[in-house]
Amino acid sequence: MFFRQRLAQEATLSYFFGCGSCNVGIAVDPVAGDEDWFLQEAANQNVKITHVIDTHVHADHYSGGKALAERAGAAYCLHESNGARMKYPFHALKDGDEIEVGNVGVKVLHTPGHTPDSICLLVADKRRSAEPWFVLTGDTLFVGSIGRPDLAGKGEEWAGQLFDSLHGKLMSLPESVEVFPGHTSGSVCGAGISGKPSSTVAFEKRFNAGLGVLDKEAFVRHILADIPPRPAEMERMVAANLGQ
Repeated sequence: MFFRQRLAQEATLSYFFGCGSCNVGIAVDPVAGDEDWFLQEAANQNVKITHVIDTHVHADHYSGGKALAERAGAAYCLHESNGARMKYPFHALKDGDEIEVGNVGVKVLHTPGHTPDSICLLVADKRRSAEPWFVLTGDTLFVGSIGRPDLAGKGEEWAGQLFDSLHGKLMSLPESVEVFPGHTSGSVCGAGISGKPSSTVAFEKRFNAGLGVLDKEAFVRHILADIPPRPAEMERMVAANLGQ
């Protein structure tokens, strides 16, 4: 298995991983302008990009997902809930879907809360074990922080969904599972995000303040009490990422 993490604009973390022996790979959350980097990494690894996945429709940066998929001849993937609003075709993912790229297995976890379409990707290297090795958490869970639920003006409703996603999906994973988020420090998608670009389920359970709030109503109050400024040009970015 190969694995690359890229620090891009707006403190965004993008990913490229897959099976080198079977010459296939997946790109996750590429930022517009970074398409050449992914294609060069694919050439370096002698792999074909088969899937390009956005963990949600981004509001803080322009996505390079559709453009990269077209250039690589890959499937562009988003959660199925975007079907009515997306203006161009995409491969619809649903909760529980499994994607195989050679010896690498990816399970889709629908984790609404930051946005209704948010997903996380649970990854296993089947040459080592069928058990999951790491999870790409998008903007649902960060190192030391949690994704903001307020961007559409439905903070209380979405914060409750976020609580359910965190405790029903992510915190039930084995504690050894590594956590790779969609942003590092400097992003406006969460308050107090750590500058460390990865963690584990066990460490976040123990030290992430938001995860220590186990009552849903208290969690909603906690997460809404410290909200960063809205992303600049948010509406324009969302519209562009929807193909509008």
